[in-house]
Amino acid sequence: MRIVTATALGLLFALAAAASARWVIDVELGAVFSGYNDVRVPKEGGTDISLSRDLETDAGFFQRARVGYVFNERHAVSLLAAPLELDAHGSIGRPVFFEGVEFPANAPLEATYRFDSYRATYRYNFVRRDKLTFGVGFTAKVRDAAITLASDGLRAEITNTGFVPLFNFGLAWAFADDWKLLFGGDALAAPQGRAEDVLLALQYRLSENFAVKGGYRMLEGGADVAEVYNFAMLHYVVVSPVLEF
Repeated sequence: MRIVTATALGLLFALAAAASARWVIDVELGAVFSGYNDVRVPKEGGTDISLSRDLETDAGFFQRARVGYVFNERHAVSLLAAPLELDAHGSIGRPVFFEGVEFPANAPLEATYRFDSYRATYRYNFVRRDKLTFGVGFTAKVRDAAITLASDGLRAEITNTGFVPLFNFGLAWAFADDWKLLFGGDALAAPQGRAEDVLLALQYRLSENFAVKGGYRMLEGGADVAEVYNFAMLHYVVVSPVLEF
């Protein structure tokens, strides 16, 4: 009897979860601009350079895609792919020692900053009201990053692939019919570095299953370790279709 009861309760729970569950597909598009991007490779003995002040970093086009699943209106899980690449160019009036290669003063330099991010997130919505949702959780992030410097046959590159745990938070406020204010992201600070990826946006619902959002995203952080010193701030102008079903 207990087995039957437990099975029935489990089935009811699963049906209830399925009834309140929904998928969310969110594709962000837009422009990304470099605020600062300070680099020294290696940390001991490398030359301090700025990809945004010593060189000129071009604005870039970006895209990132998130697939999420929300069930019982309290639990949200998602997967995110967020590739990023920016190019910089110019010359520096002093020799630059970067990753074992010395670039002469005033040589034309081409730099590439790549920071691809892949994340899995779980968030629990502690607050779930008609107009307000707020939750916190955690994100498992894998970064695949590289900085490349090249000039007249010289080339040096440092790459880094690693795992970063992050704190996640999200707030949605339905302040008017079909309108929401969204604020959320991932962040964490440690002695070796920090990371913040935060979005502030407005979302407008066009139909039961389709909405659009637009806003500002800030990505900031970096690492201060034996191999590399690099801290950057990036500014995003975001436009995104959002599909729910």
